[in-house]
Amino acid sequence: MSLLRPGSGGASSARPEEELRARGVGMKQYLLSIYQPDSEPPPADVLAEIMRDVRAVDEELRSAGAWVFSGGLHAPSTATVVHPRQQGVPMTDGPYVEGKEHIGGLTIIRAASLDEALEWGRKLARATTIPIEVRPLQGELED
Repeated sequence: MSLLRPGSGGASSARPEEELRARGVGMKQYLLSIYQPDSEPPPADVLAEIMRDVRAVDEELRSAGAWVFSGGLHAPSTATVVHPRQQGVPMTDGPYVEGKEHIGGLTIIRAASLDEALEWGRKLARATTIPIEVRPLQGELED
């Protein structure tokens, strides 16, 4: 069984390892969690600059074949928590954990190593100006 794309006949202009990387073969997936402070957002001009930088990292991830998914989240006050341990599975409004920060967004990437995933995390932290948690996902892409 060939790991190259059907119809490529091995005559691709990309080297075989680049072809495999572009398809995510041998890559793990990582969650990059964006930890946002529970405070007012920055002024519009500052936020516009941050979002420009975030879009640039997103484009770089896509160009590198590392992007899987990304999205921002609404405020924690929009969350509903479902409790599994009580009769009738009751729900409560608001975040599950009270804290001074919350997950404001996330990105899932493919990376060949934790070091590579951490480098993407650094780029995203510089773009957002806030902490990024990098965590491997469990699953079939693990060694």
